[in-house]
Amino acid sequence: MSEQGLRAAREKMAEAGVDPVAIDVFAHYYRLVERGETGMIPEDAIEPLAMDSLADVEIDDATGAEALRGTVVIKLNGGLGTSMGMDRAKSLLCVRKGLSFLDVIARQVLHLREAHDATLPLVFMNSFRTSADTLAALERYDGLAAGGLPLEFLQNKEPKLRLDDLTPVRWDKDRDLEWCPPGHGDIYTALRGSGLLQQMIDAGYRYVFVSNSDNLGAVPDPRVAGWFASSGAPFAIEAVRRTSSDRKGGHFARRRNDGRIVLRESGQTRPQDAEALADLERHRYTSTNNLWFDLVAVRDELDRRDGVLGLPMIRNTKSVDPVDPSSPEVVQIETAMGAAIEIFEGARTIEVGRDRFVPVKTTNDLLVVRSDCYALGSDSVLDLTADEVPFIDLDPSHFKLVGDFDRRFPAGVPSLKLADRFVVHGDWTFGAAVQVVGEVDLADRGGPRRVDAGAVLGGTGDAG
Repeated sequence: MSEQGLRAAREKMAEAGVDPVAIDVFAHYYRLVERGETGMIPEDAIEPLAMDSLADVEIDDATGAEALRGTVVIKLNGGLGTSMGMDRAKSLLCVRKGLSFLDVIARQVLHLREAHDATLPLVFMNSFRTSADTLAALERYDGLAAGGLPLEFLQNKEPKLRLDDLTPVRWDKDRDLEWCPPGHGDIYTALRGSGLLQQMIDAGYRYVFVSNSDNLGAVPDPRVAGWFASSGAPFAIEAVRRTSSDRKGGHFARRRNDGRIVLRESGQTRPQDAEALADLERHRYTSTNNLWFDLVAVRDELDRRDGVLGLPMIRNTKSVDPVDPSSPEVVQIETAMGAAIEIFEGARTIEVGRDRFVPVKTTNDLLVVRSDCYALGSDSVLDLTADEVPFIDLDPSHFKLVGDFDRRFPAGVPSLKLADRFVVHGDWTFGAAVQVVGEVDLADRGGPRRVDAGAVLGGTGDAG
């Protein structure tokens, strides 16, 4: 049955116009799933990884500026923000002062171009669902497309597979739900298949900086560009020290059998290794998903492997309709772009500050980014104004979705720069100019409650 399933999947992808190499990549992972591979990385196969810190590196301004002139910026922009109730490009979400993620990204790049006399092309990897909205939102920025390169290329898509027989699922209620993205590891396949990889090389660019569009800390900084160029490495990832909020997330390690750096995601961790995954002293660093790579090195490696890098697989089991758990169970095959670090000999990691890692994955994160914990400078870079980012936990029953979140902060979010912890249980709405100081827990009062305008919430325990 599985051979028939692969044949049916290939045919479905071909009919949808998916790039033939992307189909071959999918077939590679399909066979791994068919053989029962899980993509797990056992704890006893790896050891902790130490690394240098950017704070200890000296890069002169000229070296950084020169490296930036040879760099293309790529933003991963295929997400819809469905976990927060959105149905369009997540990067269209307003983050502050009427500016979306896209606005801030565009302004960051335009500022850097002027400041360093760099072309610094900006390219978005969109999905078929985010392309139109994204391009429409960016029309206001004249000259944003630069260096003879397009403003976007599209990531591939692949069919979801029925868990019972690995055939492509059929879901007549919404045929789009029969498809899923292959994870951001698809970037290498998509760059090659679109011709953009070679186009960048032909245009004289040497490096690429890739990051998520929901991470406004991921600025193509000349200091990091200079470090990467000076390192001579083919591939590098920026890392940050893990905190308590990262206990369940991925981390870097070194593989025992060949010494290569690996990125182990939580989905690649066995249940018996969960304790080691959560050990912040053993595995100290997590990925920012800010990547730097040498264009020629990636092209040559892809050519050597006939377009199939063979990144470690992440096998996810989900419902075909994410909001309907009774819908058929499916297998979604994904890869992470950072996992390519193990492919390249001489790949590097570098520890950077948390200011380069400000992802917005939940409304908890959105609250912080919209608050006075950060100031948006004239260079459109988010500057941390608080001593450190407070711990935020908003009741998901009332704040998880962006629409519900916005209704509960109609006059803007509270001041958080003096907060250490802000936990909200229950249905609370906030007036204007509320301040949170120290540790605050609002208890569930069994119905809608309101914090008055100008209130100062402080102390521990029930602040309601």
